[in-house]
Amino acid sequence: MDAIQPHDFWQEIHPPKHFPPNGDFVDAYVAEFDDGRQLRLPIRILAEGDRALASLIVNQASFAVQDALATALAEQISGYSIDLVVGLPTLGLTLASAVAQKLGHDRYVPLGTSAKFWYREELSVSLSSITTPHQQKRLYIDPRMLPLLYGRRVALIDDVISSGASIVSGLELMTTCNVEPVVIGAAMLQSERWRQRIGSLEGKWVDRIVGVFSTPILQRSASGGWQPARA
Repeated sequence: MDAIQPHDFWQEIHPPKHFPPNGDFVDAYVAEFDDGRQLRLPIRILAEGDRALASLIVNQASFAVQDALATALAEQISGYSIDLVVGLPTLGLTLASAVAQKLGHDRYVPLGTSAKFWYREELSVSLSSITTPHQQKRLYIDPRMLPLLYGRRVALIDDVISSGASIVSGLELMTTCNVEPVVIGAAMLQSERWRQRIGSLEGKWVDRIVGVFSTPILQRSASGGWQPARA
């Protein structure tokens, strides 16, 4: 596999079968769209040293890659007859905005972590993220957006679903607003760890989750590369 510089990740979609989709991965994991197109993702080694994850940072991706991800996700959720897209901060907002446009919407509803002075504390929940584990934040919705949500078919969008913590917070906030999303979408479903946390709410939420592609937990191979971890 061709070497890739750190700043060159997430910049190009490759045609099907351009890279071997399995075997030992060295510095990049090859993720595949449903149509076989490929995107190389950097491998992030976890604290224990012998396991790793493939990483995606949507707002560092090229516009072409962002467009491809948004198009693919919009196609996946188009059958749900979505009236309104709600985006999770921070990186989910880039994807949610683009997906809403692909669906032909005039706007979307961004959730946020910055409390404006007119926000209401009862319309907020605690928020944590696997990529920022030491930052304690709250997730807010602008109360002015509530009339847009009532009686609408809502899609809740994030960039990556990994531990499931952000999605759980988003669902808790939607419940506070008396809104039940009909689908939850992401560019990448990172491993299977999210299933337990999200499934602990209600089984129906796991069944409503869709992603452009899925990536496994990786484990160190005998040759020093990385392979999907065995169950």
